Amino acid sequence: MNVPALLHRIPWDFALLLMLLGVLIPWRGAARVSALLARESFTVADRLATYASTIALQWTLTAFVAWRCYVRGLTLDNLALTGGAVSRTLPVAFGLTLGLAALQLIGLRQTARSQAPPSRLLELTRRLMPGSLIDSLAFLALAMTAALCEEVLYRGFLFEVILRASSSALAAIVGSSVFFALAHLYQGRKGAITTLVLGAALAASRFWTGSLIPAMAAHLVVDLMAGLLGPRYLRSASGVTHRAASAYSEGGR
Repeated sequence: MNVPALLHRIPWDFALLLMLLGVLIPWRGAARVSALLARESFTVADRLATYASTIALQWTLTAFVAWRCYVRGLTLDNLALTGGAVSRTLPVAFGLTLGLAALQLIGLRQTARSQAPPSRLLELTRRLMPGSLIDSLAFLALAMTAALCEEVLYRGFLFEVILRASSSALAAIVGSSVFFALAHLYQGRKGAITTLVLGAALAASRFWTGSLIPAMAAHLVVDLMAGLLGPRYLRSASGVTHRAASAYSEGGR
């Protein structure tokens, strides 16, 4: 793929948005997470403030992208914000959501059984996952925002821009997934790789159905499982990790 030629075919405002999504957003995410993990304590108020700022940022960015798409003549159909091929959309939405939910559940159970020391991603999850009814309601708003806004940004806008510039569905699937993974680099290498694979699956569903409905549904369910089931499994993981650390300590005496 001739990257310079591809970039030349992208309008200037879309190119700036690509830089924003590929450079500024990953940098900001990494900086925020580093500051969050550096705190000695993290209160419910801190958690709610993090949710609120993330929701505000995503809707603001999505609104700006929607404006530029309108100016450039991109339609709802171009952004896959329609039902697409209905005969494919509903089965794919059901199958994709069920499959990714199963993988999420397996991942949570493996985390609970793991005896490895806490990772950066695990510590981040402990601080951000809801622990009360108020937290859970706020997290629901966050999960819905992510499912809508991130799909519009990455599988709607980015996918269409790369598809038009490259005339290649494969390039659009891979390119949009790479940008999606970059936005989640704050999760560490493992989290970014997982996000890359997830992004490819969601982008493939967008290409196959012509709709973001399957990706939005699957994205929402995966995030809700992480937020509502995650704390339960993390408590189990904390107990296992504590017992493992004690065993290592005793063994080293």
